[in-house]
Amino acid sequence: MQVVSVDIGGTHARFAIAEVAGGRVQSLGEPVTLKTVEFASLQTAWEAFGAQAGPLPRAAAIAVASPVGGELIKLTNNPWVIRPALVKERLNVDDYVLINDFGAVGHAVAQVDDAMFETITGPDLPLPERGIITVCGPGTGLGVAQVLRTASGYHVLETEGGHTDFAPLDSIEDAVLKRLRADHGRVSAERVVSGPGIVGIYRTLAEIEKRDDPRIDDKAIWTRALEGSDSLALAALDRFCLSLGAVAGDLALAQGAKGVVIAGGLGLRLKDHLARSGFAERFAAKGRFRSMMEAIPVKLITHPQPGLFGAAAAFAQEFAK
Repeated sequence: MQVVSVDIGGTHARFAIAEVAGGRVQSLGEPVTLKTVEFASLQTAWEAFGAQAGPLPRAAAIAVASPVGGELIKLTNNPWVIRPALVKERLNVDDYVLINDFGAVGHAVAQVDDAMFETITGPDLPLPERGIITVCGPGTGLGVAQVLRTASGYHVLETEGGHTDFAPLDSIEDAVLKRLRADHGRVSAERVVSGPGIVGIYRTLAEIEKRDDPRIDDKAIWTRALEGSDSLALAALDRFCLSLGAVAGDLALAQGAKGVVIAGGLGLRLKDHLARSGFAERFAAKGRFRSMMEAIPVKLITHPQPGLFGAAAAFAQEFAK
């Protein structure tokens, strides 16, 4: 069975044709990436993909960066609005699933091969076959989900864990929190541990060093940091990895995880940096639970399109068993 798989984030909407059977994804076609700011709605982006891909299957698997309950879905970092009751009519499909974007990543974590994971910290063992796996990662926002593996299969639990409170752990993070609180009032983990979140870190570090307040966007900071061309941007990246480690550890504690997977739009870009940053120390630094945290395998998912793969996997689990 063929299905159009869609992964809608804050910046991009990705489309691909997937083959599904037996409750699993058999193959995923070449993805097409469209910028959300260039389209008025999911329907018009869907039609643009159809113009490139030819006649589309009458089935859709749609992952969105938003909670998916209710009659109206407003994406968290994207102006599109989706009305589930109109999806069949507007997209000309017979069957569809709507799933949170990190719920989709959870399905990918449950179904992709072990070769698609690299160890960041903890024991270099496969993810557990039983129990909870925490899935989190930074992109335009901070996505969080969990996968429960049992003897009879797996279940994905979608969450909005990225919107829990940010907890500073040293004086520099106190300063980051103070700056962000002045702008936002309440400061969630996503305000720091997300692509745009590096701006607040960078500007705080500039203030500490009594530099002029830099007016620079997150894309430029990420580029300079990953190239190593700006020492302040590199320091902001180091700080970002510390905070990501702390947040991932908190989520693992809260969910009772026996494994953790880092994903998100920035996951692969951080691949070479995470293992040599302070991520591992911050992940394990949970006081009396340090030894337990050190025993948890923490992986990076390296599949190039986990959202698309996972959306198709969610459809397969419901309609192609």
